[in-house]
Amino acid sequence: MSADGLVPCRARGAGGFTLVELLVVVAVIGLLAALLLPALARSQSSARRAACLSQLRQLALAAQTYTDAYHQTYPPAYASTVEAGVTVIRAWDFTTRLSQPPQVTAGLLWEGLPVGQIQQCPAWRGPANWLADPHTGYNYNTSYLGHGQLESIPEPARVSDVKQPAATALFGDGEYAGGANKFMRAPWPNPGDAAFRGRWAGTQGFRHGGRSNVAFCDGHAAAWRGRFTENQDGAGHVAAGTGFLSADNSLYDLE
Repeated sequence: MSADGLVPCRARGAGGFTLVELLVVVAVIGLLAALLLPALARSQSSARRAACLSQLRQLALAAQTYTDAYHQTYPPAYASTVEAGVTVIRAWDFTTRLSQPPQVTAGLLWEGLPVGQIQQCPAWRGPANWLADPHTGYNYNTSYLGHGQLESIPEPARVSDVKQPAATALFGDGEYAGGANKFMRAPWPNPGDAAFRGRWAGTQGFRHGGRSNVAFCDGHAAAWRGRFTENQDGAGHVAAGTGFLSADNSLYDLE
């Protein structure tokens, strides 16, 4: 006891904290991390979904620009030619010259403009499965809108053919068991691709919190929840987390 009658406090160690106090601090930090990390993950997922929706709207705007320039006709999904002995495959998003090495430039939708990351879904990290595409993740309604050189109907649809633009899928999150196929397929046979088999390869990926982002012909984009697996080739081929936007062809067709 000091001369003034007060009991002096015990001096702390050189580190300033006892072992028990340090363990308590570590436990509190761990608890806070456990509480905050899921919220952070949800925030990142929401940011990727928002970025993806923005890019799909830009794709829809590019399609509108294309139709304005080409007599209200949508771009073909794909076409192949031979130029100076080199096969050139022009898809809606990228054009590839099958030279050595392959040369990839902007496709039909972009008319030679830089494409860049707009073709890369921020939530997709898998392969493109198409020649030498540098970016991937999105697909284009091939069954009813784009058609293509080897389809039952080769010529693309016209804007006036689409009776309900706000309810007809134009672009979306493409995904199947083998990667990201950029040719969107309706689940059931139709005049546009009557001879096509393997519709499960043209499904959508529901990779944004169980939803699939879709851009429609009127230009709006939405996170779509309904996922359907039945199709002409059997639901057994449809990969987990993928599927069709409607049980029938109603979200794809021109009606």
